[in-house]
Amino acid sequence: MNDMMLEATRLTRSNRLIEATALIQRMLQGKMDSEIPGPGDRQPTIDGLAETIDETKPFSFSAGPSADYFRRPRDPTYRFKYSSRHGLPGWSRPAPLSAPDLVPDGGKYIEEVYTSSAGSRAYKLYIPSGYQGQAVSLIVMLHGGTQTPDDFAAGTRMNVIAEEETVLVVYPAQPSRANPAKCWNWFRPDDQRRDCGEPSLIAGITRQVMHDYSVDPRRVYVGGLSAGAAAAAVMGATYPDLYAAIAVHSGLACGAADDLFSAFAAMRHGGSPNSSAVVLGEGPPTPTIVFHGDRDTIVHPRNSDHVIARSMAATNGQKEVRRGQVPGGHAYTCTIHTDADGQAILEQWCIHGAGHAWSGGSPAGSYTDPRGPDAAKEMLRFFRDHPAAERDNEAANRECSQ
Repeated sequence: MNDMMLEATRLTRSNRLIEATALIQRMLQGKMDSEIPGPGDRQPTIDGLAETIDETKPFSFSAGPSADYFRRPRDPTYRFKYSSRHGLPGWSRPAPLSAPDLVPDGGKYIEEVYTSSAGSRAYKLYIPSGYQGQAVSLIVMLHGGTQTPDDFAAGTRMNVIAEEETVLVVYPAQPSRANPAKCWNWFRPDDQRRDCGEPSLIAGITRQVMHDYSVDPRRVYVGGLSAGAAAAAVMGATYPDLYAAIAVHSGLACGAADDLFSAFAAMRHGGSPNSSAVVLGEGPPTPTIVFHGDRDTIVHPRNSDHVIARSMAATNGQKEVRRGQVPGGHAYTCTIHTDADGQAILEQWCIHGAGHAWSGGSPAGSYTDPRGPDAAKEMLRFFRDHPAAERDNEAANRECSQ
């Protein structure tokens, strides 16, 4: 096993992610020979599929999808949505996306491309009908594995909420050439560093939108789901001068892993962040709101504790615990941590009975659980309450023009 672990690490550092993932999966399945699949073999994913939860059975955390999942053909028409049979997230075929799911009346939804020395990424941008050139908030939304910007926008209903609140929303797209499962590579050291790799691309997209549209530089935010949530945590840690607050839904802390094998371990057991693995920005920790289902079998719920713990030094140790119940839906516990001035700076939502899915989302998208609470609305509320400190306008304008 040690030899296979070393080989998987070597493959990861050589950027041979497909082969490294396959080797780890063989090890987890108990196949202890050293055979390594070739590049023509099936491409595995690090961001596993969600599973139906049966509340009548005792809960235990597993490594994620069964070995059979990686052997059976993928059906791209299947999405993660509400299952009335179980009353919990499950598998079924969704209805085709309708225009209102993506583009509310009067809004615009356009596609652009950002290119820099680090590479290029396409992105979708939602422009609400109420935008007439005034300075507005900007939210960067990072999708999870196997998702697309359209899928993520429909599932979170973020465009619908942005239309109501006159907010710009940008959805960077991770292509399969960068990761076979379209996951953001949150676990690679070079993709956890400021002005390097994928963080530089996401920051570049953010600045390009800020340059092309009228954006209040004090109200720029980033959030995501699963691998996108882990990437959002990286952005908050490495660009606290750019993002006023972050949202991490079913994700992991920045520095939770530094290669593919440690990423699997963090997802399974909960990864305590290693500050030496990343290059952080300057200043205090970024205000953070976290959502996680306590029956998530893909990313261990313990990871939400590590996201919060990373910023706990900025609080005064005071906390408030609120409990609630969505009518006909999930119960939840919300823990609020305050800073030295008594301002809420960290929120942690534990959603009882929920799995690996966007809380309160629409069945039109994948990885959603309509039983709530509504993570998108709570996220927008948290963002509204956390503008950044005043910034030098000349410096902000210069940054956005780069």
